[in-house]
Amino acid sequence: MVSDPIADMLTRIRNAITIRAEKVDIPASRMKLEVVKILKEEGFIRAYKILKDEKQGVLRIALKYIDGNSVVSGLKRISKPGRRVYVGGKEIPRVMGGVGIAILTTSKGVASDNTCRRESIGGEVLCYVW
Repeated sequence: MVSDPIADMLTRIRNAITIRAEKVDIPASRMKLEVVKILKEEGFIRAYKILKDEKQGVLRIALKYIDGNSVVSGLKRISKPGRRVYVGGKEIPRVMGGVGIAILTTSKGVASDNTCRRESIGGEVLCYVW
């Protein structure tokens, strides 16, 4: 059992990028699926799909590379099980001066920092991607 599944997902993606893998498989969950949807919308990954398994299924992520370099240069978990980080709608941080994104979980679901700023809603900061 993994105590922090989001951190596990980010670590698996980081490790796959390090070895320049084309795809990475992650145990699926609704929260992970929502995070991956945002990564796809923002252009950090090529594609994703859910493969049916006996128990919970597997989330297969196709990583994106340009000229042999990964589009994702960094992933950082912000809110952890031991220390939750919440921000208001007006305090949402800018990642790498606006180059990266922050992924938040809000009362309206999982959203990127741009969506949260536009709708002026805050929430728990899950991670930064740049």
